Amino acid sequence: MSYTAEIIGVGTELLLGNIANTDAQVISQGLSALGINVYYHTVVGDNPERLKKALNIAKNRADIIITTGGLGPTYDDLTKQTLAEAFGKKLVMHEPSAERIRSYFRQNPNRVMTENNFRQAMLPEGCAIFDNDWGTAPGCAFLAEETYVIMLPGPPRECTSMFQHCIVPFLKTLSDAAIFSRSIRIFGMGEPMVEQKLQAFMTTMENPTLAPYAKEGEVMLRVTAKAQTMAEAREMTGPVIDWVKSTLGDVVYGLDVDSLEETVLQLLAQQGKTLSAAESCTGGLFSKRMTDLPGASKVFKGGIVSYSNEAKKSLLSVPSQLLAEKGAVSAEAALSMASGARKALDTDLAVGITGVAGPEPDERNTPVGRVYIALAAPEGEWVRSIQIGRDRRWIRNLAAHHGFDMVRRYLTGLDLSLEEK
Repeated sequence: MSYTAEIIGVGTELLLGNIANTDAQVISQGLSALGINVYYHTVVGDNPERLKKALNIAKNRADIIITTGGLGPTYDDLTKQTLAEAFGKKLVMHEPSAERIRSYFRQNPNRVMTENNFRQAMLPEGCAIFDNDWGTAPGCAFLAEETYVIMLPGPPRECTSMFQHCIVPFLKTLSDAAIFSRSIRIFGMGEPMVEQKLQAFMTTMENPTLAPYAKEGEVMLRVTAKAQTMAEAREMTGPVIDWVKSTLGDVVYGLDVDSLEETVLQLLAQQGKTLSAAESCTGGLFSKRMTDLPGASKVFKGGIVSYSNEAKKSLLSVPSQLLAEKGAVSAEAALSMASGARKALDTDLAVGITGVAGPEPDERNTPVGRVYIALAAPEGEWVRSIQIGRDRRWIRNLAAHHGFDMVRRYLTGLDLSLEEK
């Protein structure tokens, strides 16, 4: 059976925009990987009548309803009471959950336990209960009116952890088929072009399915197959992945990886090479993204943030004459920065990034979004010139993307002068 789901976020703070609804994002991604279609996201405030109306709509159009938030101990945490009433369920005290709450407060003596904390242990009679190892409010699930109802806590850390460790295994039991997904990561080709090249094939696929997801500065495709066994489902994804790679070419940078930098880290480790960086407009973002990864210290020796011309000269030995003649935002400056970082930090490879992140052009009237990214290696140096639109954060992030892509292309023997499609 193919299931459809609706996610209902409960909380006035979501409607007011005080917090982002990241719970729905995480759950949608997880459901997609399970082959469960999400057709609607709904957000309601802490109001039982409006929540009841949302539930009445949802149970007529979804097989699975997942709520987030409203499971806490305060007066406005009414999700359980409202759902229990809407589906004719009685709330009863679940003593093991109550004891977990007592234990939580014993282990956190700086927090005060009050009687209303035990409201969190009142759960729908006969429901499946999911212990909360990350907070106090347990999650739960039940089947009523041919609809699976799942309630999760609202705090993102609790919601994400409970969904991954408890709800995903629970949902897998609803299907007698094995579901297997793989992600294909793409940089250097925009989502419109990716869809144009793949659309005729994607729209006719039923099993496996192929779905695009726009990421910041890149594209992800998810291939999902259903079969009797996991091995069969995995095997079904193979021809689709091969077809996508042959159709899109070398803009496909990885399978089942989370980022360009993860691919770069893997390649550097496999080849026993080291990397450093010299950054101007990115302000250390390239180095941060690299060092966010476990194991980066084995391949990444460091980064130099040379924001001023004085820093470029003193830390990277960029010639004063070059800066005077060509400017700090130039192909020549990027190449000199990369070469200087490679020598200063004694690495096999080095990236140099300089550009204008805005909001105004530089003193030479170089336009906002003009960025030069260079790569220095033992056998040569390369530079890529790009013009990036949008805001300062986007420019810096996409510039770092290009830096990682140049390293990735060098390590895999590809042409480094990529022009985005």
